[in-house]
Amino acid sequence: MIIDRLWARVKERGPVCVGLDPSPDVYPPGFLEKFGSPAEAARCFCREIAAATGDLAACFKVQIAHFEALGVEGLRAYRDLLRELRAEGHLVIGDVKRGDIASTAAHYAQAHFGGEFRADFLTLNAYFGADALAPFLPYLEGGEHGIFVLVRTSNPSAADLQDLLVEGRPLYEHVAERVAAWGERFRGASGYSLLGAVVGAHRPALARLRPRFPSMFFLVPGYGAQGGTAQDVAPAFREGNGAVVVAARAILAAHRGKPAALARFPYYARAAVQAMAEDLASCRP
Repeated sequence: MIIDRLWARVKERGPVCVGLDPSPDVYPPGFLEKFGSPAEAARCFCREIAAATGDLAACFKVQIAHFEALGVEGLRAYRDLLRELRAEGHLVIGDVKRGDIASTAAHYAQAHFGGEFRADFLTLNAYFGADALAPFLPYLEGGEHGIFVLVRTSNPSAADLQDLLVEGRPLYEHVAERVAAWGERFRGASGYSLLGAVVGAHRPALARLRPRFPSMFFLVPGYGAQGGTAQDVAPAFREGNGAVVVAARAILAAHRGKPAALARFPYYARAAVQAMAEDLASCRP
């Protein structure tokens, strides 16, 4: 099952997930001008980052919004990037955060699990309840795909809704309970389910959720440029595994202020991944 492959990658390489969020503000000076279109630049930038870090990263998370913003060419670049990464054996999370019901959700599922935008994992929003996930679950039956459902994010206003108390417990904990129940029949040999949770670099939430949901794999954004530290994400792990920690800008823009940025940005990205892996190793139980 794909979740067992991810578990094995974390065991072998550590929990770094490289976020591929291409945009001109993270390119080295002169990079964009080398290409005939912004979409071509975005794909090539991600390819160079992946080539430099692929043997160190557990997986890659590709944010579709950065490609959607570039129009039809951008979506072609997103499609081609996913195909290339997966063909090279990398595990790829399509960060699409879809959340709808009925035929709309079914078409999202077809596009991102069975169509041209196929990824290994997807991020989904379950605000509609079980109906939001139902069209995606048949794609999990063969074990080739997985889902990370938004549970508790680390952005400043997350607490406005996610921390609201319902029957004495935060709303995000109720969401996690539902995700765990939906995913019980999709457990792999590693003990983890194909239905995991997005839980940001928010130490109190991670510390609350990890003991209660030992079979739930966590996707943990918010490390690095967004302010999360190794200590913040430490509670996400169980026996050193069970989570991947995402960094994007801290890796993609690691060349800033350094010499020969245009020529050496992949080297600086690799060094940033190595430093992140060492930082996380210091706090993984």
